[in-house]
Amino acid sequence: MSAIMDKVQEIITAIINLLSYPGIALVMFAENLFPPIPSELVMPFAGFNVGKGEMNLVAVMIAGTIGAVLGALALYYIGMWADETIIRRFIRRYGKFFFISEADIDKTLAFFEKRGEIVVFTGRLIPLVRSLISIPAGMNRMPMGRFLLWTTFGSLIWNGILTYAGIVLGAQWENVLGLVDRYEKVAFAIIGVFGIWFIASRVVKARRNRAESKRV
Repeated sequence: MSAIMDKVQEIITAIINLLSYPGIALVMFAENLFPPIPSELVMPFAGFNVGKGEMNLVAVMIAGTIGAVLGALALYYIGMWADETIIRRFIRRYGKFFFISEADIDKTLAFFEKRGEIVVFTGRLIPLVRSLISIPAGMNRMPMGRFLLWTTFGSLIWNGILTYAGIVLGAQWENVLGLVDRYEKVAFAIIGVFGIWFIASRVVKARRNRAESKRV
């Protein structure tokens, strides 16, 4: 573990030891707003304390989920504030450098309109993405009831997995970081493959359009 992560771990464990359940909620709230703060250091440590009999499992799950949902709500409102207009303005000006057009925004928003629940739910199970997924939900004005339901459900599952890992690993709860790191690499590899496919398809489409325009 790097020196920075060691320091982060030290701060997180100190907050939880000092504030108990409110400390878990506080750190999980901050973890959503600042993704470099890993939930993999919060919930497993809480699970370790559950295993020692120093904390209650149900209370740990409630505290962790409340903090995660409140953090997601903050990002949801940031998405509402950023609004579609600002994003479209950015895409019109710089989208060509990312092979993204306003038509892509329309497709994304349309997809989110139809499948927003599953996007929010699955997003909560992917490191880093689990925080950022709340922003497009806010941009799309996803109904609050649906957003809270699927965010809570996804957060509960993620927190439950990490807490259980902490209980099982006991004093070696820090090893959860390594396990999640492998899972994260697989998830990002899949996202990376999709990203490469997306860019390649855009390049091919742009070349075809240029070739057709020259023929005309």
